[in-house]
Amino acid sequence: MKRITIGSLFAVLLAAAWIVGGERPSRAQGAMTSGQGKMKFRVLFTSSHLPQEAQNVLKGAHGGFAIDLRPGKGETYFSLKGAGIIQISPDLKRTKMVDTAADMKGTNLHNTNIWYGADGTPFLVFPGNESNRVFTTDLSGKLLHTLTPPDAGSDLGHPTVNEYFKNNGKFIPTDVEQLDGLYYMTTGYSPLDFVLTAKIQSTKPFKATWHDLAFGGRGKGPGQFGTGHGITVPPGTKRLDIADRPNSEVDRFTKHGQYLSTVKLPEGSFPCDTYFLGKYMVIGALHGPDRTKGAPIYILENDQVISTIMAKEELGLKNFQHIHNAVMREINGKYYVIAQAWNPGDFAILEQVSD
Repeated sequence: MKRITIGSLFAVLLAAAWIVGGERPSRAQGAMTSGQGKMKFRVLFTSSHLPQEAQNVLKGAHGGFAIDLRPGKGETYFSLKGAGIIQISPDLKRTKMVDTAADMKGTNLHNTNIWYGADGTPFLVFPGNESNRVFTTDLSGKLLHTLTPPDAGSDLGHPTVNEYFKNNGKFIPTDVEQLDGLYYMTTGYSPLDFVLTAKIQSTKPFKATWHDLAFGGRGKGPGQFGTGHGITVPPGTKRLDIADRPNSEVDRFTKHGQYLSTVKLPEGSFPCDTYFLGKYMVIGALHGPDRTKGAPIYILENDQVISTIMAKEELGLKNFQHIHNAVMREINGKYYVIAQAWNPGDFAILEQVSD
């Protein structure tokens, strides 16, 4: 008769728990890897890493992350409807809730961005796709400004845009970036699908008004969007990179709205947003080319895909059928990916592994 050791019995019980519960145990997750070459990852933390308030509403997650990359910093910020703003510590080991204004806490904030004033003061900015507003806060969560929809008579710099708001079209921001004193806002969840701008007039007190620059529009031509979803200013540039979901591409523009070029992604992928760290670009996708599988996280170098992370199939993260946002950190020479799933919402931090 074969002897059953305590260790083997424990392994059997873990496997049984996975079969019954539908989730792999954390130890098994950590042993699984996904990606190629030097950009291969395993699961480091799952949703249990978040504060309980965040876990309670995580299934509704529909936003994205911002990282404070100032020297000596490294905190990551994001928001969940019904919970508020969450902060992840620079070493990724701790998370906490940040006081959040009621106007923001009860609505969906579709992404998060961080930017810095001329004196170095940091600000967080959130596009409210449900509330039709853009919120600006400090890092403590204090609400500093709310940009409301443009008036019907506003001159936003393009006749199509002016006519849209004249006819009571909805302002539905999906992402916001700041560049040289302007907010640039994608509106891909509306029929408009233009990038709109607002001028930041002062930060003490914070004031911003609508500006007469708009570009893009719905379509498949150069400089047009199928759904202009995420917008990013790559560090050290004055360029705007816009994730165009159904067209499987990232479109690039000058700060004046002039179309520059396009980075094509695998046909059938739906890029939600871009994030840049050094020579790498990270893209979380709503879908991949194969709709029967979970969506990929792409890592690009010199605009070429060098690694494809399949969180659902290869890392056992069953809720990662759709990925809404992914960003990357480098800590002590090792890379980490922070990712958020959508419908259902979920959260994970991945850690680079060596062969």
